[in-house]
Amino acid sequence: QESAATAEEEPTETVTSQKREARLRKFRELHFKRNEARKLNHQEVVEEDKRLKLPSNWEAKKARLEWELAEDDKKKECAARGEDYNRVKLLDITADDAERWERKKKKKNPDTGFAGYAEAQFRQYQRLTKQIRPDMENYEKQKEESGEDFHPTSNSLIYGTHVPTKDGIDRMVEDVEKQIEKRSKYSRRRAYNDDADIDYINERNAKFNKKAERFYGKYTAEIKQNLERGTAV
Repeated sequence: QESAATAEEEPTETVTSQKREARLRKFRELHFKRNEARKLNHQEVVEEDKRLKLPSNWEAKKARLEWELAEDDKKKECAARGEDYNRVKLLDITADDAERWERKKKKKNPDTGFAGYAEAQFRQYQRLTKQIRPDMENYEKQKEESGEDFHPTSNSLIYGTHVPTKDGIDRMVEDVEKQIEKRSKYSRRRAYNDDADIDYINERNAKFNKKAERFYGKYTAEIKQNLERGTAV
């Protein structure tokens, strides 16, 4: 009887220990998953904080940089194969895309009118530099005469010694005269009339008198003439 009772207790203890091991194993798995979830949450919080600190147009800048890197890689590959990159690039462009880009170019107007003196000066600079035609013969001549001082450094003494040619001065004078002539055509300032009556004390009063004359001049013309003749009643 004792041996039978012992035999019955052994399977019961085995089952109990197996259940305990299964519970411990499941507990360890849950603990491991919780730690993993905590790490992932922390990483997401850090990444989100980084994204919030980035500029608003970061995604566009990133896409642009990636595109430029891809373009540089393609250029290097074409150069290694001895091919013209522009021609290879045109092979990947469809006729519809080319037509759409041409329409966009025609619609685009870079001159948006006067927005500020800095923008106007920059547009003027671009317009003038596009008209420049470099004199390569004179360039090579100056390069030979100057030698190493052609690209001056802090120790060079060539600065301020250049004397422009007569042709260069004439071109500059002609260009300045063209600018003055063009500016005079588009000026909104009215020419001053010396024969006009002076009936104002300053510029603001002159503008007011012109506005009053425009609206009420036909009604007050007779009164004004009588005052000038001294026959007003």
